[in-house]
Amino acid sequence: MDQIRISAQARTEQGTGAVRRLRRTGMIPASVMKMNKGGTQLIKLPQHEFMMAVRGKSGKQLLVTLDMGGEDMSVLLREMQNDVLKGTPIHVDFSEVSLTEKVRITVPVQLVGEPVGVKIGGGILEQVLRTVDIDCLPGDIPEMFKIDVSSLGLDQTMFIRDLKLDEKYTVVTRGELALVVVKAPADAPAAAGDGSPKVIKKGKEEKEEKK
Repeated sequence: MDQIRISAQARTEQGTGAVRRLRRTGMIPASVMKMNKGGTQLIKLPQHEFMMAVRGKSGKQLLVTLDMGGEDMSVLLREMQNDVLKGTPIHVDFSEVSLTEKVRITVPVQLVGEPVGVKIGGGILEQVLRTVDIDCLPGDIPEMFKIDVSSLGLDQTMFIRDLKLDEKYTVVTRGELALVVVKAPADAPAAAGDGSPKVIKKGKEEKEEKK
């Protein structure tokens, strides 16, 4: 994960009016949930600097280093509220973390490849889960997991337990849950396991049955 570093300052501004005035000065009100001391610390961030730092980042939980006037604080960006009309950030929530202790996060899953059951068998690809929960060190947080599904045939399912991730990731989501399935079309005949449709033979046997 790319390093994100943003300057920040402690703030005393609270209340709707005070926060609005703060935003008019080009600052974003934010808060940090403290790790050891407990409670929440109120801070403010330069809006332009923050937007440039997180631009193009697809992950929902980003590792950020806050420069608190020369003192660094490692935090995870947990939630960002945006202006409904302008789309610009109006408040950010962080939580303090230790770089040597694992955290639990939710990571998006992106499917890669065309399943053989779709390409040859005419099946339908259905992604059941779009995220997976893992434990990992803050510095190892991925923006997403790209999962290759090209080997899946008709009526085959990939479960969470089938994921092959790096050892630095511990999967928390239950292994028996389905991640993706290739379904046969509702009007299609039963399919072979390799993704190829079975051939239904007609002829002498069919004629004899009619007798």
